[in-house]
Amino acid sequence: MKHRIFSLLIGLFTLTTSYAQFLSEQKDLQSFTGYFDFYYNEAKDEIYLKVDKLNTEFLYVHSLTSGVGSNDIGLDRGQIGDGVVVKFIKRGNKLLLIQPNLSYRAITDNEEEQQSVAQAFATSVLYGFTIKETKEESYIINLTPFLKLDAHGVAQRLKALKQGSFSVDDSRSALQLERTKAFPKNVEFEALITFKGEAKGSELKSVSPDHSFVSVTQHHSFVELPDDNYQKRSFDPRSGAIAMSYMDYSTPVFEPIVKRFIIRHRLEKKNPELPVSEAKEPIIYYLDRGTPEPVRSALLEGGRWWNQAFEAIGYSNAFQVKMLPEGADPMDLRYNMIQWVHRSTRGWSYGASVVDPRTGEILKGHVSLGSLRIRQDFLIAQALLNAPYKDSDDNHQPMLDMALARIRQLSAHEIGHTLGFAHNFAASTNSRASVMDYPHPQVTLKDGTISLENAYDTNIGGWDKVSVAYSYKSFNNQKEEKEQLNRLLDSAYQSGLRFISDQDARPKGGAHELAHLWDNGKSAVQQLNEVLEVRGVAMQNFSADNIRSGEPYAVLEDVFVPLYFFHRYQTEAAVKLIGGLTYNYAVKGDNQLIVKPTEVTKQTEALAAVLKTLLPEYLKIPEDKLPLFSPRAYGYPRTRESFKGKTGVGFDALSAAATASDMTLDLLLHPERASRLVQQHSLDTKQLGLEEVINQLIAQVFEKTFKDTYENEVNNMVKKNTLQHLFKLHASDAYPQVKAVCLNSIKEIRKLLASGTGKKGEIDTFNAYLIQEIENYLKAPSKYKPTPSPEIPDGSPIGSELGCFKN
Repeated sequence: MKHRIFSLLIGLFTLTTSYAQFLSEQKDLQSFTGYFDFYYNEAKDEIYLKVDKLNTEFLYVHSLTSGVGSNDIGLDRGQIGDGVVVKFIKRGNKLLLIQPNLSYRAITDNEEEQQSVAQAFATSVLYGFTIKETKEESYIINLTPFLKLDAHGVAQRLKALKQGSFSVDDSRSALQLERTKAFPKNVEFEALITFKGEAKGSELKSVSPDHSFVSVTQHHSFVELPDDNYQKRSFDPRSGAIAMSYMDYSTPVFEPIVKRFIIRHRLEKKNPELPVSEAKEPIIYYLDRGTPEPVRSALLEGGRWWNQAFEAIGYSNAFQVKMLPEGADPMDLRYNMIQWVHRSTRGWSYGASVVDPRTGEILKGHVSLGSLRIRQDFLIAQALLNAPYKDSDDNHQPMLDMALARIRQLSAHEIGHTLGFAHNFAASTNSRASVMDYPHPQVTLKDGTISLENAYDTNIGGWDKVSVAYSYKSFNNQKEEKEQLNRLLDSAYQSGLRFISDQDARPKGGAHELAHLWDNGKSAVQQLNEVLEVRGVAMQNFSADNIRSGEPYAVLEDVFVPLYFFHRYQTEAAVKLIGGLTYNYAVKGDNQLIVKPTEVTKQTEALAAVLKTLLPEYLKIPEDKLPLFSPRAYGYPRTRESFKGKTGVGFDALSAAATASDMTLDLLLHPERASRLVQQHSLDTKQLGLEEVINQLIAQVFEKTFKDTYENEVNNMVKKNTLQHLFKLHASDAYPQVKAVCLNSIKEIRKLLASGTGKKGEIDTFNAYLIQEIENYLKAPSKYKPTPSPEIPDGSPIGSELGCFKN
């Protein structure tokens, strides 16, 4: 027995000694002192973390310092990942990094009640570390395997997007010391992670130099959580603020168990008793030093617009935008960043935030701006203007001015998301009341000449000031806060300001008559008519002088694409009035309109305007322009941004018309819109009904004749598309009443087609083809296979997704 006890003591002494000697046995360690101390072993390429804060919560954030470079894949430079609360706990000879479940809480002093909720829901152990050395209350662990994990989910995303199956290749991965740093309240780590596998998708192949190995740099931040002095502010659906929520099980039964608060930066006055005061700590955003001029100046200027709103609530210079200090790390959680991000194709820009999950306090705002957006706006202006390169190949300024105006607005827009503000897609109908809308360039005709001078706004709007006041204005107590915030929103709505966000603005499922993406004007119908007029003038003016000398005519075709589809977003806006609704995010007692159908006169006007986009005179590309579009030049192949067609190397004018008409019909004959039309007409027979909509569509498409053979063939494309969309609507899960109307309309079209005869009294050849299509569909609807029109080239986002925000 004594021998066994002696052996056990010897073993324990040996184990304790080895723990105590681990660091001292490592040679040439590089030490870092900060929120967590750590050591780097260059010979082994390992980092050893000293954990002296057991059971202390802190924030863990992962992100990408370098990305993949494809908008479709969506793994960008500077992309922020999850910001989660974690803590180290000790179990045996391990330290576990555990993430508590903050979605379910009990905000109470009753510890047993808190524990009952904590035990009811799962937590997540993110990693288990073997303890290498113990010194009193601190522990040394090897952090390296954790830093080399695919924390950002790169392999999972590549697989989900069918780009291939990849896994981390440790032999090709390494720590990176350049941005591995320690500070008093945060420590930053970085690792080059290489993924080995076989690329399957074209997107990944287009941006990776070796398709078998994809390397990105991943960043990890361990950050001290803020103190308890931050004051949460309640969320109101009318406010335009972004919300965070959790369930509080200590809530009395008569109160809502889901707690909703807005996300915002911490902002306090130095002198709260003064009407205007500096902030204790201003909100400062830093611009990527890799941003070139003149974009750099435009982004700084646009971002600084927000200070107007903070001044309006009594803050002096509380919001600032500066250049990032030389040598500073953009991924450091201490810096709110505006990054200039490059991709192989244009795409969305983002405003993301790292938020304290406990309270909603924004700890870091991070804007990612796609660098190719400005080029698309330049291209749009180049297409609209009359012969911009007629006299000089250096006449870039008119196009550049419009593109820079868009970049200023984009800077303000994406920063707005990181200040805690959602999209407001009703703002464009009220004198550009918010930069949080998606702006289409406002193009006008002056004496028959296209003008771009008012293409984009030059300041934040009235709604933006309301948003800042709701989220950042200071109050003496909670009662005053609630009363004043309600008064603020009431006043805003009484002045005509409206807030309607994402779910109500989408063109297909959305129905709100004011909330649209990429539109302009108080009246969607009037603006569509104006856009069509602008488009028509620009197409008539279009010539070889819309490109520079020496450029292939293939480039001219690419310039023409955004001009031909210039009406697409205003068409979406006008279509939404058909079967549309007007409503607010009303709350009991605020006296706002709750909901009502769009007025019948507005719906009727919208239908007339939308049907114009199906007329051959609007769909056809002018005959005298077609000789400009030759087969593609060597080295200039078609891309995803080009016209699609069925004529091989030749330019396909008829498919362009088919694509444009398909866009309109897909919106007009959407199942949800059709069902709303049936319901609205059943409740009020004066309202526009589905049968009337389809009858007007049939009258325009199938009952008109065209002597011009070009216009006739364009109309044939529209006929085919109309039939196929009626088939699609008939086969959808819309109301059975919708199906009945569609079936009757299809049969009526068959009669009309049969009555159209050729020179010898025979049925027109194309009509005969359509009759056969109808017979095939009616015989076996489930087996019918439509012939799709060529896909519309990329358009949204103008100038580049759902700017977009991520929190």
